[in-house]
Amino acid sequence: MEAEQRGVELYISEDGTDTLVRAARFTGGERKPVRYGRARRNPVDRRLPEVGEEPAVSRALADLADRSHGMASEDIAQFAGPA
Repeated sequence: MEAEQRGVELYISEDGTDTLVRAARFTGGERKPVRYGRARRNPVDRRLPEVGEEPAVSRALADLADRSHGMASEDIAQFAGPA
């Protein structure tokens, strides 16, 4: 069995009440889909960066997973031919 390493890089930025996460998947040195997640803190709430990061990260990863699944489904359909 051949092994291959893949990775996901997360870029987290915070600007006032917004936390934005960019998730990029890498395969064999090539960057695949880049997806985004965002969380917004209520301005009256106390600032806790990790609270904004968690939903923003989960949204970006969920979007990345959905997009990756869609791409895989398209590839399978292309090679499988008509059903």
